[in-house]
Amino acid sequence: MADFNNYQNRMAQGRAQSGAMIDQGLRSYMVKVYNLMALALVITGVAAFGFASLAVTTDPAAAVATLSNGTMLTQLGAAVYASPLRWVVMLAPLALVFFLSFRVHKMSVSAAQATFWVYAALVGLSISSIFVAYTAASVVQTFFITAASFGALSLYGYTTKKDLSAMGSFLIMGLFGLIIASVVNIWLESSAVSFAVSAIGVLIFAGLTAYDTQKIKEMYFEGDDVLVAGRKAIMGALTLYLDFLNLFMFLLQFLGNRNN
Repeated sequence: MADFNNYQNRMAQGRAQSGAMIDQGLRSYMVKVYNLMALALVITGVAAFGFASLAVTTDPAAAVATLSNGTMLTQLGAAVYASPLRWVVMLAPLALVFFLSFRVHKMSVSAAQATFWVYAALVGLSISSIFVAYTAASVVQTFFITAASFGALSLYGYTTKKDLSAMGSFLIMGLFGLIIASVVNIWLESSAVSFAVSAIGVLIFAGLTAYDTQKIKEMYFEGDDVLVAGRKAIMGALTLYLDFLNLFMFLLQFLGNRNN
């Protein structure tokens, strides 16, 4: 009987140690995901602000074009913001993110990570016009509001015991509808549709933040080798980066103060 009790104790201790190792591995994995996402956001912010600074001038002699809000553009700014080149700038990040998504399983961790950084810089270039359209103070304020909201939603997704997969499927269908409505409104130019798209966009990406966090957590597997774990962390970071970025952009449409 004593031997049986000792065996049970050893088994319980083994399970506890194994659980502790998995928990530690999961925490390390999620910390890496968040660090990669945060660094990508820094790269995007620096690229956006840096390019906007080069694209705008206060010297009339250096201006080659003027926007409707009175912002004067340099030759670089006119080329990117007021010429067909803007479509290339807008679509380049989309092409690169598809490339990364489809090729990541064949890439080394360093190559995938470098591609992620390049993508983040291209996104910064494509959204740099927010510093032209909105005041810098409102952009910064919206960023911190987004960060606080994202943190709370991601924490919920990480800690909740509720299965969010059903909600995620519903949100993904809503996302497709949101994309279609946004494309249609390019021609309609309806302020009511634009407001509705922004409101629904905030709700969808708020929900996706929690759902994606739970999904990334469930993707963790203790037996993954360094290469597989590294690729998973990069793709998880990319997913949360996109959630954060879209949440920020939709909130900016509500909270941002436009330059006159």
